[in-house]
Amino acid sequence: MSPEKPVPAEPLGSAALQVLIAIVGSTGTGKSELSLDLAERLIERGQPAEIVNADAMQLYRGMDIGTAKLTLAERRGIPHHLLDVLEVTAEATVSNYQTDARAAITEIIARGAVPILVGGSGLYVSSVVFDFRFPGTDPELRARLEAELIDSGPGLMYARLQAVDPQAAQSIGPSNGRRLVRALEIVELTGAPHLAALPDEPVYWRASVLLGLRTAREQLTPRLDARVERMWAVGIVDEARGLLAGGIEDGVTASRAIGYAQALGQVHGTLGQAEAIEATQQLTRRYARRQVSWFKRYAHTHWIESDAADRVDDALAHVDRAVTAEYAATAP
Repeated sequence: MSPEKPVPAEPLGSAALQVLIAIVGSTGTGKSELSLDLAERLIERGQPAEIVNADAMQLYRGMDIGTAKLTLAERRGIPHHLLDVLEVTAEATVSNYQTDARAAITEIIARGAVPILVGGSGLYVSSVVFDFRFPGTDPELRARLEAELIDSGPGLMYARLQAVDPQAAQSIGPSNGRRLVRALEIVELTGAPHLAALPDEPVYWRASVLLGLRTAREQLTPRLDARVERMWAVGIVDEARGLLAGGIEDGVTASRAIGYAQALGQVHGTLGQAEAIEATQQLTRRYARRQVSWFKRYAHTHWIESDAADRVDDALAHVDRAVTAEYAATAP
């Protein structure tokens, strides 16, 4: 389905049950608030809606402050899925997430509700929205590559990946050993490049409308810096300290989350508070730039100014047009 198909907008009806709404954008643009506002508007029109989390770190129990996870009270009574489903010792993988998210979306549609996928983890969103297939794994090959990582470090593995799949190497970078291992495993298993590089014109998993929130950098940067300062003010260090008992430092994913790694550094005395805050601010700004770059690659994303007074109306109009287009395409 092409969301740009020029058809007249009509109110949501039964065709809405076949459309997945995805709200994307960088950290700090207000995706969660828009998802709630949009869901409430749909409900007012007689169309139930449920929200599916696509933020990798919000999958973890107990990681609330640093991920800006909505509390139960803040969810306005709207059902949310895939929040607090992993222990901090577990490894979050895109392939597992894809399976769980698509199952949740399928169940939501079966209940007659509209699924709204919300999050800024680009690979996670893309794995659900697009026809995105993951190769399997080979335990012996994985063990050999992980042993090489321990013996040689990520630098040599990065050089190897550059030689066989430069696009994946550029995307992953020279320091993420876990992802370098996986990329090399995929290359050896399939003889093809790492499949995390999505095509420029992807195929949709099911009829979808992508809504992107954007904020000018000069406005977003101070907003992100202030957000990090609030994280420290409301207790991320105490939250990180509490997660130590749950084994967060044994987890390969949760322990590296932006904000938590720095808060743990403060707990252990390797970082002062000012250093921890500054490092988190820098990493958050860098991550926001990567998020913008990721989602800008898809021409069918409808971009909405995050501070626009009519942003909910704008979002709803795009959804209506997509639903009408899908209904017209499938009508006998």
